[in-house]
Amino acid sequence: MERFVLGFVPKELFFTKGVGKHREKLTSFELALRSAGIAACNLVRVSSIFPPGGKIVPRGEGGKRLKPGQVTFVVMSEAASREPHRLIAATIGVAIPRDPTLYGYLSEHHSYGENEETAGDYAEELAAEMLATALGLDFDPDKSWDEKKEVYRLSNQIVRTQNVTQTAVGDKNGRWTTVIAAAVLVG
Repeated sequence: MERFVLGFVPKELFFTKGVGKHREKLTSFELALRSAGIAACNLVRVSSIFPPGGKIVPRGEGGKRLKPGQVTFVVMSEAASREPHRLIAATIGVAIPRDPTLYGYLSEHHSYGENEETAGDYAEELAAEMLATALGLDFDPDKSWDEKKEVYRLSNQIVRTQNVTQTAVGDKNGRWTTVIAAAVLVG
């Protein structure tokens, strides 16, 4: 019999995203979870720490480890609208330190009117800024994301940033449209 261990520190995670549309908001959310491949799990939202030594695995590989009914920890962003033609976005950003003994950051961002690139860059910037401040890096928070990226690169302390972003345009007939993006913690 498997036992749930409270001190669980995941070694791997995968990113996923999805869209759902339906006349009912809850069903729209469920369809977005199905689209993302995580609907059969009991999802527990957690905050934003990328575990020390953590590894990002492909969605297909990580998804194979999930079992129906499993309690599954996620960092998840969602947005929903029933406004026709409304652009919505949900995104997760990650910033990983060069030193694998240190933890990184995951950030959640959801927005209206932002395209995939804008929303994704913002989520990456949030994660990188949280990591940079934890590492004690000196940077100007009012500089552009590109200028900050250069500071982070030159510091040689942040090894990489990335994001997973899902956008959608609100259903033209006013059905609920839901987008989700998630980092799913496994293993």
